[in-house]
Amino acid sequence: MAQVVLDRVNKVYPNGFQAVSELSLDIEDGEFLVLVGPSGCGKSTALRMIAGLEEISGGELRIGDRVVNDVEPKDRDIAMVFQNYALYPHMTVYDNIGFALKLAGTPKAEMDKRIREASRILELDDNLQRKPGQLSGGQRQRVAMGRAIVRQPSAFLMDEPLSNLDAKLRVQMRAEIAGLQRDLGVTTFYVTHDQVEAMTMGDRVAVIKDGVLQQVDTPQNLYDHPNNVFVAAFIGSPSMNLYEATLELADGGGYLLLGSSSLWLSDGVIDARPGLRDHAGARIVAGIRPEDLEDAALRTDIADDQTITADVRLIEALGSELMVHFQLDATAVDSGDPDAEAVATDGAPTVGRFDPRSRVTIGDTIKVAVDTTRIHFFDTDSRLAMDTR
Repeated sequence: MAQVVLDRVNKVYPNGFQAVSELSLDIEDGEFLVLVGPSGCGKSTALRMIAGLEEISGGELRIGDRVVNDVEPKDRDIAMVFQNYALYPHMTVYDNIGFALKLAGTPKAEMDKRIREASRILELDDNLQRKPGQLSGGQRQRVAMGRAIVRQPSAFLMDEPLSNLDAKLRVQMRAEIAGLQRDLGVTTFYVTHDQVEAMTMGDRVAVIKDGVLQQVDTPQNLYDHPNNVFVAAFIGSPSMNLYEATLELADGGGYLLLGSSSLWLSDGVIDARPGLRDHAGARIVAGIRPEDLEDAALRTDIADDQTITADVRLIEALGSELMVHFQLDATAVDSGDPDAEAVATDGAPTVGRFDPRSRVTIGDTIKVAVDTTRIHFFDTDSRLAMDTR
């Protein structure tokens, strides 16, 4: 096991395209760190540089106490788990798991011990003599994991290993991989575009966009205290609702203007956001998470100046909650995520996570209660947060 350190690492291709810019990350010994971002953001390039499959254009990469910028991949003491499993179809599970050990000249007794230990951990004992074509997707992924485990590397590198699995199996396998990593205590660098995977698996999560690191933190801190508009919208499902807004100060607080709606903000809410008073009268970005919106008909403790009026467009009944889609008379803000839907020009499509007792129906004009203590505020120009810890 070892610490992996990227110190201002860059990747520039011969055509001048910069895929990764000044990337600095410390992956602690035994830590599970997830790098997440939209398609084409440079996350797989970063992983391939750690693996030695891409040359580093600048900066320094260390594994343990060694600088490995120019070290061959086979000498870096890392093991990779790929998206497509990369299993040999003509070999049995036993031979696939032990292939790297065989190449390394590991004694047969030691090789057999490691293979059987890995198969026990991964519950593959009954499949050791089968070929990959006879296995399910989840079993093939376990074989790929077993091949990495038997090498007893300093670090695991995982490149979107669950993307080929169906939704139910992805949930099962992400729990298994996270549990396995905790049991083994191996330093792990995991790349994904799925923020749900990132939030549920990582000890820490690093968010990257256009090759530039945006924020690194624990999953909960990323969710509660995003550094900027992109992280705020990218982390969380459904995504944070983002609006153009204006703050008008008044005695005891102020009003947040969202289109024709106005929400009362107490002095405590305003004072908790450093710099918010300096933006009075100017355009800002306001972000509201779906769970901070509720059917006002269910809230007897909410005053009118804590509600917005909206037209219901769609309802998704999920049993434990309702995802209510409505149109707000306000201007939506682009999150900067290239994979996100284009911002509407005829109002702000909004999602609220309502209690299933709500009786709203499609076509209703409703009042929506807003938890104003949990609104996020961002500077319009820099798109950085005015937040509190």
